Amino acid sequence: MNQTTKTVFITGASRGIGRAIAIRFAAAGYRLALCCRHNSDMLRELQTLITEQYHTDCLIYTADTGNYSQMASMLNDTIQHFHHIDVLVNNAGISYIGLLTDMSSEDWQNILSTNLTSVFNSCRLTVPGMVHRHSGKIINISSVWGCCGASCEVAYSATKGGINAFTQALAKELAPSNIQVNAIACGAIDTEMNAFLSEEDRQALTDEIPSGRFGRPEEVAELVLDLSENHHYMTGQIIRLDGGWI
Repeated sequence: MNQTTKTVFITGASRGIGRAIAIRFAAAGYRLALCCRHNSDMLRELQTLITEQYHTDCLIYTADTGNYSQMASMLNDTIQHFHHIDVLVNNAGISYIGLLTDMSSEDWQNILSTNLTSVFNSCRLTVPGMVHRHSGKIINISSVWGCCGASCEVAYSATKGGINAFTQALAKELAPSNIQVNAIACGAIDTEMNAFLSEEDRQALTDEIPSGRFGRPEEVAELVLDLSENHHYMTGQIIRLDGGWI
């Protein structure tokens, strides 16, 4: 294998935005390590597609990214196989829609662990190697609701706001080590996370978006790859990808 080949680690990769990101990086020749929490069959199908169509190495894991020891096991195994991680993409996330007063403390802890603690875990474990090599890219997948908040999505908005602040702070910490940390604040992206919308609600939402449509997962993936390969002076940015919506 070409020694210049880079490695990307992507969380929440079995479907939606994560799957699109994985395929885009595979097409660009990266070696991949992918994880998800539940959708093992979908992740195996993605691994097969990547290895057969793009002829690049792809490791897969099923684990809880909010669990530090499970994340450590995945990242240690990845480094054992590929020796280093050049790009970390934190995409794992779940949503909760409902009134705050209907939310249980267990629901709160679950979304906090999956959406925010997972980002701490992966960065805490990956950053030392990047600092040692004086090189690295970290891209966190956030949401416009982390910038302005959404009614009936208090917990989700809080975790995404946390990711945005985490991104800005860590970027300053790692800039002297030539590591760039940025976040993409996604708007309405056409994934299963929005599948609960009725056709009427979907159309009403589309009407609110100046671009007149939902974004595509592939558009998020293209931006993630671009941030990973270019813009070495850009760090600590929360980039809105929302068709002019917010």
